[in-house]
Amino acid sequence: MSLTINHQTDDISNLTGATTFNGVAVGGDNSPPPFVGSRGLFAGGYDVNTIHYISIPTPGNSVDFGDLDVNRYYAGGLSNAVRGVFAGGAQGNAIQYVTIATTGNATDFGDLNLSHQEIGGSSNGIRGLFAGSSIANSNNTIDYITIATTGNATDFGNLTVGRRRVAGVSGTTRGVFGGGLPAGTPTNVMDYVTIASTGNATDFGDLTVARNFATAAVSNNIRGVFGGQNGNNAGNVIDYITIDTTGNATDFGDLIQNLDFVTAASSVTRGVFGGRNASSTGVLEYITIAYTGNATDFGDLYNATGHASCAGD
Repeated sequence: MSLTINHQTDDISNLTGATTFNGVAVGGDNSPPPFVGSRGLFAGGYDVNTIHYISIPTPGNSVDFGDLDVNRYYAGGLSNAVRGVFAGGAQGNAIQYVTIATTGNATDFGDLNLSHQEIGGSSNGIRGLFAGSSIANSNNTIDYITIATTGNATDFGNLTVGRRRVAGVSGTTRGVFGGGLPAGTPTNVMDYVTIASTGNATDFGDLTVARNFATAAVSNNIRGVFGGQNGNNAGNVIDYITIDTTGNATDFGDLIQNLDFVTAASSVTRGVFGGRNASSTGVLEYITIAYTGNATDFGDLYNATGHASCAGD
């Protein structure tokens, strides 16, 4: 059976039969598949352990989901169609997970190899990668996990440039990590790996602007989109890449406001960026990933502390 997504709702709750979504089995034996593709989670941040969520197809304010184990910031986030996984941060090497469809507190998953913070996440739905760190002078380490199976992370390889505060996007084959802070100066570097195999990253191209705190990126299986934070300052630039084709990023449009401490979650059709504006208010804005253009107001972010981690479908 082939899977057809309703691009207005991303709702597959009425489908039955065996199929896969982003490499994840989501049905079989005439049982309905699990919840897929309508929630985005924002977890932690400065001095908070809260997880809050949005319904990605429906603009509105984020609402309470549950809690992380501690007040965790600078963590990395990724997901498949079922689980959201949050790793590392300023509080250590712990990995935690939630079931996206059901609200509640996070559960222990395992540990990263090092106490990574300011890391980027990327996933093909089966395997999840966490890259970069502020530990050891902008570490270049990439770790991986199997999302459906709890346990400690395994070494994957290295980024081309050691850096922290990177953003990750992914398709079914590649993970791409862009931007970050190698040694005090923001970079526009992007590099990529083949998610299903271990090994060091390869140069992909350059973002249109250098990005510090480049933790805001969304993707579907074709296009990756990076937004906010120009250099060391709040910004509104959005640019995009075609994940399976190396090369420099292209202008996508602009966020409505200059945002810093930005993070983002997405479905297969829509990306939602959350950050803090000049008034220190938590802001949510969205784009349609397949179409270039400026962002549209989505709602308000539950808190504006910054440096949260995100997971979507």
